[in-house]
Amino acid sequence: MNPGGLADIPRLYTALAEWLACLVYILSLLPAKRGSLRFWGLAAAMLAVQSAFLVATDDVPLPLWIPCMLAAIGLMFLFLLLACGRGALNAGYYTVRAFILAEFGASLEWQLYYHFANLAGQDSFLARLACLAVVYAVVFGLMFLLEARSHTAEHPIAITPRELANAAIIGASAFLISNLSYTQADTPFSSQYVSDIFNIRTLVDLGGIAILYAYHLQRAELQMRHELETIDSILRSQYAQYQQSRESIDLINRKYHDLKHQIAALRAEPDAERRSAWLDEMESDINAYEAQNKTGNQVLDVLLTGKSLYCQKHGIHLTTVADGTVLAGVSPMDLCTLVGNALDNAIESVKKIEDREKRLIHVAVSRQKNFALLRFENCFEGELTFENGLPRTTKGNTDYHGYGLKSIRRTAQKYGGTVTVNTRKNWFELKILLPLAEAAQEE
Repeated sequence: MNPGGLADIPRLYTALAEWLACLVYILSLLPAKRGSLRFWGLAAAMLAVQSAFLVATDDVPLPLWIPCMLAAIGLMFLFLLLACGRGALNAGYYTVRAFILAEFGASLEWQLYYHFANLAGQDSFLARLACLAVVYAVVFGLMFLLEARSHTAEHPIAITPRELANAAIIGASAFLISNLSYTQADTPFSSQYVSDIFNIRTLVDLGGIAILYAYHLQRAELQMRHELETIDSILRSQYAQYQQSRESIDLINRKYHDLKHQIAALRAEPDAERRSAWLDEMESDINAYEAQNKTGNQVLDVLLTGKSLYCQKHGIHLTTVADGTVLAGVSPMDLCTLVGNALDNAIESVKKIEDREKRLIHVAVSRQKNFALLRFENCFEGELTFENGLPRTTKGNTDYHGYGLKSIRRTAQKYGGTVTVNTRKNWFELKILLPLAEAAQEE
């Protein structure tokens, strides 16, 4: 066979490139998929479907070329949608990036093989296979490493319709210019020579990848900055709530103190038995109030008491068993973030439960060896889907995800701690484990 007359990229090579490009983004976004047999079964099925479709449409006339290309892109979209499960916007965004990456990988491999086949003066199946394996391994392996570094499990990037549209415009522009020579050979941006066609296609696709990657990094940085600003606002809001609660509770304590003296004065007067019983009950309530939420940590006392008063007002049963001394090394603002956000999430969830008997929240703070353990439990109704260790937001349930839990995790990590979330039999459990201050000093 005359190497100078090599046909265009084999459709099977293109199918493999599109499949590998999808894998790059799926496995970099969701590392847990790497060990999933169910996922690899889906991947194998999609490879078979993509290969069969592209091979079957190899010789379609030019008017059908664009529809067939759109159908191939649709298969990539379907693969990403089913594998990632993050919605159509995310799947569409990564489909654009995967498609341009696949176009570049297939074009570069075929251009290199075409060049070396011409130099050698022969076309060999083994040489084709070797070139395919080496180039695809380098291109898709390198892109996987770059993508894995740009994604973090704690900060999955949410795609907006406008961002998807921007990415689609970039991708479509790169694709149209890179393939212009196949439809119009007499434009300033196209050529009728094979080597020039290869160069244009490969270089334009490379430029498309670079632009999309830079756009991705920029929007990720902007989203991270916005998220940090939002979390900082939440921290300040929690601390402001703590200060307001402290002032209110101090006022209540003074009122109760005055009331105790009033009760003592009433007891000195002749009184009916019924009034005496009422006064006994009133005094018992006051003593119970004075005894509650005395944890040994003033900040924690204020937080728990303020939330207890709120729960009483809204028919929520909050129980607390807390040793606040284990949190001596946590700053007041950080403690407001941890406890305030955890209780706010729990309260917002149980408030939606119609049966008041099930509006239950339990808080425990204790020492476990060299760690302080904060455990928050509450009843919940519905189903939760977890992503990256945190419940994922859904239209029907948005309480357990978002900036509240992210700020809790971020604050815990500041002290070298961890956050875990579990569900069992309609009970939601949030655990925060922090190294004790004395243990950290010893280390």
